[in-house]
Amino acid sequence: MKLSKIKEILQSLDNVEFQLEDGTLVPEHFHVTEVGQITKTFIDCGGVTRQEQVVNFQLWNADDYEHRLKPSKLLHIINLSEEKLGIQDVEIEVEYQSSTIGKYDLEFNGKRFVLQNKQTACLANDACGIPPEKQKVELDVLINNSCTPGSGCC
Repeated sequence: MKLSKIKEILQSLDNVEFQLEDGTLVPEHFHVTEVGQITKTFIDCGGVTRQEQVVNFQLWNADDYEHRLKPSKLLHIINLSEEKLGIQDVEIEVEYQSSTIGKYDLEFNGKRFVLQNKQTACLANDACGIPPEKQKVELDVLINNSCTPGSGCC
């Protein structure tokens, strides 16, 4: 989700709620302790130099159980970050503490923001020698679609 999208959604919400992809709710007394822009410059295993940029939100749970972040307050934090830091309209990455700091993509399910698990991937499959994934075909499809004259399969 891009920054402009969360700003649009926040304007229509009464409460800001986050949940993990497995349905576990982030405690409602969370804080957004940081909003920033992260630029990552790196080289992939194929030797190509790349650059990625994300807006980073850091969620934190404190012991102040009466704290509730309202949509207008989060919108204010985002607007201030854009003004002071020159943050651009790029994808949001959320940091949230589990057994270590996890990084998540952000989606919205109509009620809550959902922290989507991120996955690693090779960006240079052709340079690494990783074979392309073979197309899976059901065996019964092959058996039931036997080649007949004029069908073009032979």
